[in-house]
Amino acid sequence: MENQAQSSSNNNSNNNHPDDHQPYPHPSTPSMLGARRAAKNAALRQKLQQMALPLAPLVQLSTGEVHPSFPGTLLNFWLLTDAELEALAHFYHQRTPGRYTLHYPCPIARWSSDLPLEEKRRKIGRFIGLRGCQSPPAESHSAAEALPTPLRPRSEDELLDEARRARVAAEEDEVWRRKLPWYY
Repeated sequence: MENQAQSSSNNNSNNNHPDDHQPYPHPSTPSMLGARRAAKNAALRQKLQQMALPLAPLVQLSTGEVHPSFPGTLLNFWLLTDAELEALAHFYHQRTPGRYTLHYPCPIARWSSDLPLEEKRRKIGRFIGLRGCQSPPAESHSAAEALPTPLRPRSEDELLDEARRARVAAEEDEVWRRKLPWYY
């Protein structure tokens, strides 16, 4: 009997019980290499802190739920895929206008599935309140376009494009005036 108890205790000590193993390092602890690089490079350290900033979740007006793909940090926002951006726009009533569309703090003026990824990201970023996601400034692509208006005649397409940009900027300004009347 004594031998039997002794052998069973030996068997228990040889078994790998889940509670007996050493715990893995916590995933949020930086690796040694990353910690050394961040310690030596102030810009990297600042960027890592910036990307770790938490984002307050936006709730759906009709249900009060948060979309499962809603980014928890700034880094997660920059990692959103095209499909996730589409799903967020649909979930928060921005892809298909409805009765809740304009009740969000910064509704999206025009959502289109044909937009490039960065334009969708910019619109969703502005929608959830991120700074720096306003309409991009008009960029000149050639030396001829950089000339002042009186020196170069413009085509009909350029005039229509300029009118569209002005209209979109005016719509965005109007949204901000309604949302932040004390600011304007």
